[in-house]
Amino acid sequence: MSAQQPAKRQDQRKVIGTHNGTFHCDEALAVYLLRQTEVYRDAAVKRSRDPAVLNTCDIVVDVGAVYDESKQLFDHHQRGFTEVFGHGFTTKLSSAGLIYKHFGKEIIANKFHLALEEPKVETLWLKLYKEFIEAIDGIDNGVSQYPNDVEPKYRNRTDLSSRVGWLNPAWNESVESSGVDALFEKASSLTGEEFVGRLTYYGGAWLPARDLVAAALYDRTRVDGSGRIILFTQFAPWKEHLFELETEADVPVFAKPFYVIYPDETGGNWRIQAVPVSPESFESRKALPEVWRGVRDDELSRVTGIDGGIFVHASGFIGGNQTKDGALAMAKKALEL
Repeated sequence: MSAQQPAKRQDQRKVIGTHNGTFHCDEALAVYLLRQTEVYRDAAVKRSRDPAVLNTCDIVVDVGAVYDESKQLFDHHQRGFTEVFGHGFTTKLSSAGLIYKHFGKEIIANKFHLALEEPKVETLWLKLYKEFIEAIDGIDNGVSQYPNDVEPKYRNRTDLSSRVGWLNPAWNESVESSGVDALFEKASSLTGEEFVGRLTYYGGAWLPARDLVAAALYDRTRVDGSGRIILFTQFAPWKEHLFELETEADVPVFAKPFYVIYPDETGGNWRIQAVPVSPESFESRKALPEVWRGVRDDELSRVTGIDGGIFVHASGFIGGNQTKDGALAMAKKALEL
């Protein structure tokens, strides 16, 4: 072996490099995510700012002032770094976002035993960035959540980034570097546990609900020729999915549904709910008729002319009937009024 050739590591495990000292949520999560990939599974970690040490690592995150995927260098602190996730997201990436952008689809595909090109993988990849990763990127990069500098009414220090920060030794606490490294591993496990929990929910509950809503939206003209009524045969969260799917399918305004019919969570009765004008709005596209509002039970059955009436909310956004046919009859009659 020539003197110029670096000695080979005896430990053939891959090594992830990141900075030492105070650790943060972004590199703690980045390390966890890398350990969920085939290449870096169970990799060791070296925490240092020494270029000579970092040069021995197989991949480096959050240190080194270079972003170059081909060289497996993923820092975001350097002057001129402006990388964002894309797909409509504009928050500057931290090391968590960088690693997720490049390796997230593989992690998701492996988790659910899906092909990398399966559309569900991209759907979950974008959802997890929006609901979980982007906030970590924003906090680490100092991106204000309030672009107009509105003063919040209270401080929130229960977020994941804050909880990782609290794992660092106090300023007046003397801890050896090996002890800090152990705390970093604890932080990485914490971020990973929350990431996997969120991914498990979105893949196991959120995505199946989306499939149900997509099928019901497609079949709505079989329920009523107008296409204004959607029928679910089982309860599932539908609001967020409906608006996204309408946009994806480019459903014209005149064909968008007014009412959703579904069994309540007990499975005993049925609900008719007016679709809001937006996911967070209290205003409905077409509220249930004013004359029905605030009326209950037998009086509601009398007013509507439909047996099995339970209630209609005073605002007209939701009502109930004892049977599916009754709820569907209420929806059809409401379209006419």
